[in-house]
Amino acid sequence: MPAADDQPGEASPYLTAREAAAYLHLNEKTLYAMIQEGGIPATKVTGKWLFPRALLDDWLLESTHGGVLADRLLIAGSDDPWLAHSIARLAQRADDGTLIAYGPCGTRKGLALLAQRRANACPIHWGDAQHATRRHALLLREYTGSSGWVMVQLALREQGVMLSRETAPVATLADLLARQPKIIQRGSGAGSQHFFVQACTVAGLELPALTQSAATEREAAFMVASGTGDCAPGTRAAAGEFGLPFLSLGTEALDLVMPRTLYFRALLQQLLAELAGAESTDLAARLGGYDLAPLGKLRAAATEAG
Repeated sequence: MPAADDQPGEASPYLTAREAAAYLHLNEKTLYAMIQEGGIPATKVTGKWLFPRALLDDWLLESTHGGVLADRLLIAGSDDPWLAHSIARLAQRADDGTLIAYGPCGTRKGLALLAQRRANACPIHWGDAQHATRRHALLLREYTGSSGWVMVQLALREQGVMLSRETAPVATLADLLARQPKIIQRGSGAGSQHFFVQACTVAGLELPALTQSAATEREAAFMVASGTGDCAPGTRAAAGEFGLPFLSLGTEALDLVMPRTLYFRALLQQLLAELAGAESTDLAARLGGYDLAPLGKLRAAATEAG
């Protein structure tokens, strides 16, 4: 890395293309080629490329000797109780100097963090399982750097509506909405909200007014269980964690997205082994709604969506 007195643009945390090229000892043509390949952290503002100095430093470190940050695994994206418990167990057994963390923030926000190199991996789900390969690949193509990402399948999950104990039993989505329930919504970038909206559209049902919101699926389940709302979009697993009745609307795929180089990291492979282990498979069975048969298989990359 250049010495302090050689660093251009010292006063600003953002470098121009010329400054970034000098900082990395590259010519600008090579720098622009790396941007197009998604191989370097950059953002475009009013038509000009800017390069966050801190992320450039992280990128340099990650590129050194297989990545000196190999003792860090930051996962951000879709909420899932089976995944959350498994990550917590892995983190508990890790060495004191190893950081393993999970931030459930929704599919789209997780992908944005992955594109900004703020997260190492992102769990996603976006629509029904039958079309997951294409829909997930198309979704990834919206994000900078996705050409260097891979998708690893985790599970198939039953998706639907988590119900309060007073709301059940309900046979169909039309039956539920006819009761004009108080629905806890998720953000538009959350996969569960997307699935719910699509289910209403397919059934020809008018989307009800949604007045309350939850940051995560598990928060939504808690709000329903505590009587704040009558129902909320979510998985059978999240409903099962809180002992709630559940209206199934179909099956979706839960995939884990990451840079291609991260797939070979020891921590990522340890996570996949943890998910396939006896404790995690037993938990999935007790929560309900999971099919772990796809676990560990690779999906088509974003560039193969067609």
